[in-house]
Amino acid sequence: MIAIVDYDAGNLKSVEKALAYLQEESVITRDFKEIEKADKVILPGVGSFGAAMDNLKKYELDKVVKEVTASGKPFLGICLGLQLLFNGSEESEGVEGLGILDGDILRIPDTPGLKIPHIGWNSLTLKNNGRLFSGLTETPYVYFVHSYYLKAKDETIVKAVTEYATGIHASVEKDNVFACQFHPEKSGTTGLSILKNFAKTEGGVC
Repeated sequence: MIAIVDYDAGNLKSVEKALAYLQEESVITRDFKEIEKADKVILPGVGSFGAAMDNLKKYELDKVVKEVTASGKPFLGICLGLQLLFNGSEESEGVEGLGILDGDILRIPDTPGLKIPHIGWNSLTLKNNGRLFSGLTETPYVYFVHSYYLKAKDETIVKAVTEYATGIHASVEKDNVFACQFHPEKSGTTGLSILKNFAKTEGGVC
């Protein structure tokens, strides 16, 4: 069973549908006991960093996410769910993130000819043997929707990068914690392969 954390931050149903297509059982929930007993946990998200952190705290899900990631259970953050795992974001100055991983969430720089938010397909460059990308080509195409991007402090956790006005750390992995800036649930067969790889992962304390 995969628990999809419900904190009113969107794209829950698309993640659920993608998992159902893969014949992976999942539940959308904010119930602590359901999340804790799940085999794996996904934190999706679209919207603003500050509002998302407010909702996580309102439902006390910030505590559950920290407990789950510390337990060694496989955990996947998607889009805003990736950003929330870090210390904070330029989008919401003064708002503390979950601080599970170390890095900065920065605004994509204004660049002539490029629109912000970045919406569309980009190729990834894979590095450091990320388990989410097992069996994929070296430059898979995936779908992005974002105005802010990750710059991780420790580049050894970075498993995929892309370019859009700047170098973007598009996916990270540290022990049992995985995260993608892009939307695997909206990235066709490549995204389904990524979700399938996550569903097959085993845990390990972060």
